[in-house]
Amino acid sequence: MKKISWTLFLYLAFLTSVKAQILSDFLIPKELKENANACIRLQEREISIKSRRSMTIKSKRIVTVFNEYGLRHMDAYQNYDKTLHIVSIEAKILNSLGSEIKKIKKKDFRDQSVADGFSVYTDSRVLYLDYTPISYPFTIVFECEVETSNTAFIPSWTPLENYFLSTENSKITISYPQDLGFKYKEENFEDFSIQKTEVSGKLSFEATNIQAFKQEEYAPSLRKFTPIVLFGLNKFHLEGVDGEAETWSGFGSWVYANLLNGTDELSEETKSKIKTYVGDETDKLKITQKVFEYVQNKTRYVSIQMGIGGWKPMLAKDVDKLGYGDCKALSNYTRALLSVVGVESYYTIIYGDKYQRDINPDFVSMQGNHAILCIPYQNELKWMECTDQIVPFDFQANFTDDRKALIIKSDGGKITDTKAYSEKNNSQITSANYSLHNNGSILGKVTIKSLGTQYDRKYLLERKSKDDLDKHYKNYFSTINNLQWKNPVFKNDKSAIEFTENIDLEAENYASKSGQRLMFALNAFNQYSSVPKRYRTRNSPFEISRGFYDYDDININLPDNFSVESIPESVEFNEKFGHYKAEIQLNDNKVVYKRSLTINKGFYSKTEYEEYRKFIEKIAKNDNAKLVLIQN
Repeated sequence: MKKISWTLFLYLAFLTSVKAQILSDFLIPKELKENANACIRLQEREISIKSRRSMTIKSKRIVTVFNEYGLRHMDAYQNYDKTLHIVSIEAKILNSLGSEIKKIKKKDFRDQSVADGFSVYTDSRVLYLDYTPISYPFTIVFECEVETSNTAFIPSWTPLENYFLSTENSKITISYPQDLGFKYKEENFEDFSIQKTEVSGKLSFEATNIQAFKQEEYAPSLRKFTPIVLFGLNKFHLEGVDGEAETWSGFGSWVYANLLNGTDELSEETKSKIKTYVGDETDKLKITQKVFEYVQNKTRYVSIQMGIGGWKPMLAKDVDKLGYGDCKALSNYTRALLSVVGVESYYTIIYGDKYQRDINPDFVSMQGNHAILCIPYQNELKWMECTDQIVPFDFQANFTDDRKALIIKSDGGKITDTKAYSEKNNSQITSANYSLHNNGSILGKVTIKSLGTQYDRKYLLERKSKDDLDKHYKNYFSTINNLQWKNPVFKNDKSAIEFTENIDLEAENYASKSGQRLMFALNAFNQYSSVPKRYRTRNSPFEISRGFYDYDDININLPDNFSVESIPESVEFNEKFGHYKAEIQLNDNKVVYKRSLTINKGFYSKTEYEEYRKFIEKIAKNDNAKLVLIQN
């Protein structure tokens, strides 16, 4: 018996040793360490949909973290609430050799609300691992099993999760009853080796050895060019309510009936207030603008993550009473107020983010992370961002612009496009004059008008402190050394959605002095100096998500006792990425400099990047063209 026990002990020790060696970071292929802060050794998820109202998800995630930047990829956490129960959760920490150095049980995980600092209430909590490593690299093995009655949200599969993160093995398996209308959609499989297995009632995907992508300049969101699979059910369940998602029309009807219907009631007192506020106005658009103004003055945004999966807005009468709400609540409250004054509006579900992301029109399912309001007006759509107290009416730039959204009506849902801002819509017009003095200093005035996405970057200037303005202008006019700015006058025209800056500027030694000569760049106020980085090998496509148009008209007074020795030539070039034109005219002792620049929106292959880089380089070179004066 002693011999058998000793043999068994040695065998188990051998298995443990072999298992440790498998997870040693030395066995990670060299190519998976390149450009990677961490490597997913294994991401395995088994999803079992047992019925319309029952789903179990088992997950195992093994990640080797190479450095402190890779800590964010551990993802050792699990949300839970009254409808999602954590069956088991644990983690192990392994050293670089793959040997276990720490074991974390459920009781060792931190448990807290998912309130983000803006939330006033949420019924969701999270268990998460708070681990500080003693050395790098290390490996974490995280396992979790959950049960939920909600089948509206089935986790998607993304074998490449982030930049600077490689994947050794990623797989997902889903089993499902065939009568629920299970569906899936594959995207961006072309350049990757993905193994798919599909049999009756069961589907799996697996990917191996995907190298990490560096987040190169102008790199788009990974989901635009790396694999992703969406999953869904035509017949689902969400927090006590059965739902249908076969068509967008039917899904929209379900949302209206179960999430919106009955939430728009207001007190008679509030109805009287909004009618009085609107007054005798009869123009539908002006009425809408007044209601928007009323909401901005009365409410503030907070996050409220409760209700049906965080999708059902709180009652309009509660928002009216409390004066706050989340995007769902404030959009629904505004909808209720507009209804009182006879204006039809539509609750709209969308992905809100600076990175443009569509509600996928080809995959009917629960999507989106934000709610806004849509108003039909004279064959076009007007939009209201109800969570912002200062944003102009019908302004969407940089957060909900140019993407597909889901409009919810009482008779169904409809996919529509939000406002797209063309290059000319995103304009900046600079009018300026400055005088160059004998000692190389300049003194001048500049007026800058910004619209569209450029308005979005400027209109908060009127709320900034003097110190913050100083940082802004020294960065914006970075080509002017020794900059002194004063007397800024701002005009924020919310009706035209135009922001105007009037500034007095002066700077010593703007022109370089060499003997009897002065040399300076004509374009003092709007040089394009950020040339994209050169890559020996570009790995990702690149995207210009929003184009723009700049026009500059600058008058320059030259010193009387100097004459022009050399002056840059006018230039113009037009390429697929945009258009550039600089005109230079010399009249007596004055120079008129006119410049226009258009950068086109576009999604381009990695092979086109160097061509774009050279296009910008050529712009920067011409923007820095110098005039040389010689003393008489």
